[in-house]
Amino acid sequence: MMVHPHTRFDLPEALNAGEPPEARGVSRDHVKLLVAEGSTVTHTRFDRIGEHLRPGDLLLVNTSTTLPAAVDSSSYTVHFSTPLDDGTWVVELRDGGAPKFDGTAGDRVELPEGALTLLASYQGSNRLWIAKPPVADVLGYLQRHGRPITYNYVGKQWPLASYQTVFARDSGSAEMPSAARPFSFELVSHLASQGVLIAPILLHCGVSSLESHEPPQPERYDVPAHTARLVNWVKANGGRVIAVGTTAVRAIESATTPDGNVTPAHGWTDLILGPERPPYVVDGLITGWHAPEASHLLLLESVAGPDQVQRAYDAAVQGTYLWHEFGDSCLMLR
Repeated sequence: MMVHPHTRFDLPEALNAGEPPEARGVSRDHVKLLVAEGSTVTHTRFDRIGEHLRPGDLLLVNTSTTLPAAVDSSSYTVHFSTPLDDGTWVVELRDGGAPKFDGTAGDRVELPEGALTLLASYQGSNRLWIAKPPVADVLGYLQRHGRPITYNYVGKQWPLASYQTVFARDSGSAEMPSAARPFSFELVSHLASQGVLIAPILLHCGVSSLESHEPPQPERYDVPAHTARLVNWVKANGGRVIAVGTTAVRAIESATTPDGNVTPAHGWTDLILGPERPPYVVDGLITGWHAPEASHLLLLESVAGPDQVQRAYDAAVQGTYLWHEFGDSCLMLR
């Protein structure tokens, strides 16, 4: 299956955020925020997001932490994406910053403490592999030898703390669920005092280096019972459910029936939201800016509609918003 979002835009290289906002002298919650609601686009700053939320609205926040999921060898970099139930891992090999497409089952990559062995292609991909790691305790291994995954638009390596959100508490994401990065503890406190509700949800992100039109991979998720109850209560009382990030949208919608009822759920989700499967419960989302033709754009369009997403991206390019995990932010409301 290939995914084809409607939204089209050209991303000037100058709009790639190559460093955390703090390195630019901007605090986390002072990045730019674009609010898209209906046909209206508003330019503001992230710490003023409360002006666009109401008492009784519910923010769903992903509590997954970012792993130091990249391990360098003398020949390649291995990105540890997702653990499988049998102890093997889904991995991606990178060569000089680009994905390596010519791997073969049985290939071995020498890493610290031993070799990683490619076992089989994952989901028919020529880029992702099921692999046997060099040790059984991979999370401990990554803490000893790993670093955060970075792509070419990031000019240097930054400490792992730069890739964590204030909601992070459950280890497991190959890459940061970055939509929540602009939140600060002070802003969370301010929103709570305003009557905005916040509930946890979990989805461990795999690698985000999807090729054009490649659908998202299955990911582990968890919707706790208290979050499910709160979502149903908010909807019954006229509040809005706003997901912080595409990961939160995917997780909550994986636990939602067509009538909008949410039940506790956990496991693997392969849900792909789009025209054939619109959201049942989400009324809006907070998101960073995604690359041209990224599959995430299809999810945004399913929430806000293709016209609103196109309008927001056109305004963001014109307004020189910054892209990717260290960039600016957007609030989209139906």
